[in-house]
Amino acid sequence: MGLLELFITACVPVLNMLLVTGVGSFLASDFAGILGKEARKHLNFVVFYVFNPCLVATYLAKTITLESLAKLWFMPVNILFAFTFGLIFGWIVVKVTGAPLKLRGLILGCCSAGNLGNIFLIIIPALCKEKGSPFGNPDACQTYGLAYSSLSLALGAVVLWTGAYNIIRANSQVTEGDGNSPTPQTKVFVSGSTEGAVSEENHSISSNRLNESTLPLISSPTVSSKKTKIPLSERAKKIVSSVSGAVDLKKLFAPSTISVIVGFIIGGTPLIRNAMIGENAPLRVFRESAELIGGGAIPSVTLIMGGNLITGLRGGASVQPSVIAGIVAVRYILLPSVGTVLIKTAVRFGIIQPDPLYQFILLLQYAVPPAMNIGTITQLFGVGESECSVIFVWVYALASVAVTVWSAFFMWTLS
Repeated sequence: MGLLELFITACVPVLNMLLVTGVGSFLASDFAGILGKEARKHLNFVVFYVFNPCLVATYLAKTITLESLAKLWFMPVNILFAFTFGLIFGWIVVKVTGAPLKLRGLILGCCSAGNLGNIFLIIIPALCKEKGSPFGNPDACQTYGLAYSSLSLALGAVVLWTGAYNIIRANSQVTEGDGNSPTPQTKVFVSGSTEGAVSEENHSISSNRLNESTLPLISSPTVSSKKTKIPLSERAKKIVSSVSGAVDLKKLFAPSTISVIVGFIIGGTPLIRNAMIGENAPLRVFRESAELIGGGAIPSVTLIMGGNLITGLRGGASVQPSVIAGIVAVRYILLPSVGTVLIKTAVRFGIIQPDPLYQFILLLQYAVPPAMNIGTITQLFGVGESECSVIFVWVYALASVAVTVWSAFFMWTLS
């Protein structure tokens, strides 16, 4: 097929996403008032804890076998490449634009963590139904495509809550002091802490420093010469606590990640697979019920996306045009170009099997907008929340064009 026909084919799923997103924005507007902030919050909980896990587990269980694992090993490596290059390009954007300190974590997160789940769950099924797609049988395409997309969603969640989460958290703890050096931020949103506790802690630190300054100088060598031996068990506890503090294990083992493990267990264990997968499977009712529940994930996620984007239109925050342009250039020009070179090189050397659908999803992982959960992370730390909404409005508005163009180009290279 020609590039124009493939472009028209790629337009259909993007238009579907835009239409449903528009419905979500309308429902969240003041005129409708149906999908307000609290409604989106509760619906997001249902999607996060119920819809997405059911969708991920069922499609992985149907498609994952011990033989197919040899083909999927490159996907986590590919996502790690996309995150690393995005982080490098984001650092360049920060240096070139001279962005304020409070926005540096947001910029790095938007450039490095892409929407590796929701958009795939929307685009791939619609793309498989089009006659001009180069992915063969629509039913097989949808089954395998949703399985690959589900795995991408879970791996993307791991990268988001380990990489981007800690990057934004580290940058949220500094504010602009004298304009050159960062100073500790007094208002940090940490579970179980309050501003009073922070003030009390600062007071105790000041008191300790005052007491140290009044100590006689002759006592310093005596104090410094004493070395307390820390037991090995205590040091091990400190290491574990520091690692658990740096990585939020609760976010890491999200329901979507657990559902991937469940899907791999069901699909990779022949006894369980034969009992649940298939038209004559004795326990097929559990799989069919999970499929029925998981069917609500895609429309719900799209409606929530539309409701969240309208927040940026209402917000009064201002973001440098150079920052928005830099993020757009990274997500829609630099990363897809680098990803195309990497995937084509891997295919040429036989690292990736020649499956057009699998290659397409690997390529598309470089050309998606930032992850929507970055907005949730900024809300968690209370830094750059309004600016994030403004950035998302522009980035997701341009996503309709960018994702369509790159999807058509990727299909053209694979056809």
